[in-house]
Amino acid sequence: MIERILSMKPEGELVGWRGHLTALGIIAFTILALFHRDVLGMMAIWWNASTYGHCLFIPIIIAWLVQQRLPGLRKLEPTAWMPGLLWLGLGAFAWMLGAAAGVAVVRHGALILMLQGSVIALLGPAVARALLFPLFYALFMVPFGEEIVAPLQLVTAHISMILLDLTGIPAQMQGIFITTPNGYFEVAEACSGAKFVIAMTAYGLLVCNVCFTRWKRRIAFMTGALSLSILANGVRAFATIFVAEMTTIDAAAGFDHVVYGWLFFAVIMIVVMATAWPFFDRKPGDPWFDPDRLRQRGGSATGAVAGGALAIIVAPPLWLAASAAAGPALPAAPAMPDVKGWVRSDENPLHPWRPRFDGADYLSMARYRNAAGQVVDLAVATFDRQDEGRELVGFAQGAADPDGDWTWAQPAPAPSDGRGEQITGPGRVVRHVVSFYIVGTGRPTGSGHLVKLETMKARLLRGDQRAAAILVSAEEGEGRSSDAAIAAFLHDLGDVKDLADRSLRTR
Repeated sequence: MIERILSMKPEGELVGWRGHLTALGIIAFTILALFHRDVLGMMAIWWNASTYGHCLFIPIIIAWLVQQRLPGLRKLEPTAWMPGLLWLGLGAFAWMLGAAAGVAVVRHGALILMLQGSVIALLGPAVARALLFPLFYALFMVPFGEEIVAPLQLVTAHISMILLDLTGIPAQMQGIFITTPNGYFEVAEACSGAKFVIAMTAYGLLVCNVCFTRWKRRIAFMTGALSLSILANGVRAFATIFVAEMTTIDAAAGFDHVVYGWLFFAVIMIVVMATAWPFFDRKPGDPWFDPDRLRQRGGSATGAVAGGALAIIVAPPLWLAASAAAGPALPAAPAMPDVKGWVRSDENPLHPWRPRFDGADYLSMARYRNAAGQVVDLAVATFDRQDEGRELVGFAQGAADPDGDWTWAQPAPAPSDGRGEQITGPGRVVRHVVSFYIVGTGRPTGSGHLVKLETMKARLLRGDQRAAAILVSAEEGEGRSSDAAIAAFLHDLGDVKDLADRSLRTR
């Protein structure tokens, strides 16, 4: 690749590409080996989740971007650079926070930061500036963007409703569900367009670097590309409903299978590129950077920098291992409270509901009825501590099990310290659920971000790691308001913190 004779200065500093690349290879291998679980977890997401299938191509694209810059890189002299350890240290610290909070995307991003920091520290600022975009583009190996799925589901549903109204097809929208005279449609997670938006972001930024030099054109291109992706996905969802109205549900399903997938995304990319082609302003063969402006003299001792890098990347796992002790054992199971004005009820719901909390030590449920005929379900899940695969807040955890019969529909009213959700089950059964989360001795919250923050603090500072989730739910029905039933039950229950404390109290 890049050949230079390995030499050594009298003070012991390695000089030349071969020595620096060898040191970089050792540090990179150590990072990948030490954090191999996160590496394998990230790669499993690439392979198994269609939303992140494009991540499989990012390493190949990065290699191509580096290859494009080789002529200029050969004119640079790599140097070890002690300040580069700051970026490596930032990545190591971020990994420790992500591991303590149980946030996989933070750990995965931290791995990339550590690898970036290794390049900066062991090849120097001049080479790092020359490789600025490839280093930045490595962040797209991180499977991020799950947070935009729910908002995009609602946006897609709204676009479909606007187009249905323009075509004269009567329709009603309830969250992500649309009812028409000929069918009942769900804008599912796979139909949200999130994978197109995420992939288009990665593709669009690559085009911006390769084909444009002016920032105004880059911004205009990204704005147009992302807007077209969202709009086109809404049109696709509308077209599926329209076909169902004009023909049959089976014909609409066949239409959706034809237009959906990466073929649909490829058509959008062709439209975007054809529109932007006349405005490309980077000519083939233009240099990516000016080597003369990036030349740097001096540097740090490579051995010292490499040793510092090893110490930094080993420290976070050691710290977490020292603070991973479990808290006191929990009671046998949370005792369902006696609530004034409410009695236990054995009547069956319209459709069975049970929240999902993988890894919980206990999950108890009870149904209550009051004199006014209002009925609510109470669920209490408790953990003696949180860890990978047993988290209070995370993917698939909570009111709607993605592998079950219930589907998240839209946000719902809730107290300021809770989280409200509307979920829909088979037969168009609708439930409202209010969730409260408590970590240690903290106050209840409905924010997943605050839960992760409290979990991180408890883990790093060796605080109380016990945690509980309290969910109050009610069915919608004729003449029955789920929100009113939940509000009445919470008023009579009192402070949910007291219920959490009783559920987490040791014997």
